[in-house]
Amino acid sequence: MSGGTGVRIKVKNQGPKIVVVGNEKGGSGKSTTALHLAVALLKQGFSVGSIDLDARQGTLSRAIENRKAYAAEWNVNLAIPEHWRVHASQADSVGAAAEENEAKFKTALAGLWQREYVVIDTPGSDSQLSRLGHSYADVLITPMNDSFLDLDLLGSFDPDGQKILSPSVYSQMVWEQRQRRAAMRLPAIDWVVMRNRLSHVDSRNRRDVGNLLEILSKRIGFRLAPGFGERVIFRELFPVGLTLLDMREDGMDIRMSMSHIAARQELRNLLQAIGLADTADGEGEHTESCVATGTA
Repeated sequence: MSGGTGVRIKVKNQGPKIVVVGNEKGGSGKSTTALHLAVALLKQGFSVGSIDLDARQGTLSRAIENRKAYAAEWNVNLAIPEHWRVHASQADSVGAAAEENEAKFKTALAGLWQREYVVIDTPGSDSQLSRLGHSYADVLITPMNDSFLDLDLLGSFDPDGQKILSPSVYSQMVWEQRQRRAAMRLPAIDWVVMRNRLSHVDSRNRRDVGNLLEILSKRIGFRLAPGFGERVIFRELFPVGLTLLDMREDGMDIRMSMSHIAARQELRNLLQAIGLADTADGEGEHTESCVATGTA
């Protein structure tokens, strides 16, 4: 966060609010989450930028490119964030690579400095770019698949999976970024862990994972939020850059199914838990929810 690129360290009422989506596991829904967050904020009237720090994979960047192409081909007015893609340095020396990465990241952030929100998608690995992105987070969203296999993202456990032994490398990295911010008297990172692929059927496994996450949340310092279930709809929409929030746009020829309705409610629950939901966005959702659940 140092250097001579001219980007000022963010203080109260200065610069955008930065939402970072990060963890160190692939396949957890980071890019899907980042795209939905950016579009949700745009639809609430905020100016929004996005940065893809996982440029080699480039999933978020491709989704936004596909979103632009879809809007042009079908003449649909889709909300699209101003997007920057940051490629990791290929310099031979570690020092030169770190300096180049920081300069690239700060250039992207400077280009979005007048936006109200910036959503950052990070690599699914421990890298300098990932650490740099995390160090700027006002809100950190960590998606994780709801299983014992994915709990090691946050901590290590005894062989029976009942006792927490220590925080994970990723949790330690987040703690280090929190310490850096505290030393610079910046606001603390609001860390939110979202439980993706949460089974809709109660089970002992689900309860045990939930209990361990509750214990970890107190020890490591995050709060829990409901994520997305295992729904085909997310995989269908993402390749064309669409989100669940686009279903009602004029010109959209997509019929709302029960799966769409349930998934939209999951998204709304997530936004409310994070604190980024606009209550006005709930208009008509009670009817949808009733249709989905069969209640009146």
